[in-house]
Amino acid sequence: MFVALLTLELHIPGSGSLKDRRRVVKGMKDRIRSRFNVSVAEVGETELWQRATLGIACVSNDRAHASEVLDKVVDLVRSNTSAGLIDYGVEFL
Repeated sequence: MFVALLTLELHIPGSGSLKDRRRVVKGMKDRIRSRFNVSVAEVGETELWQRATLGIACVSNDRAHASEVLDKVVDLVRSNTSAGLIDYGVEFL
């Protein structure tokens, strides 16, 4: 069994309040969950208006499959116009 963790650091330029930020983050989390069989949680930067950190976990019996799923998540986030991807990292447990 392989557990892959993806950490995404996001910049939300159009956010002028925590309410705007929450709307964008919730939409992104919902989109990721609906397209991929992964767990998503906000794991940091919860009080900053224009930054967010998401943690995504994928469990698979094949390391290549888990890596492929997380690559597709990164591609989805990159294509999002409401938030920009600052940085990301993948870790296998």
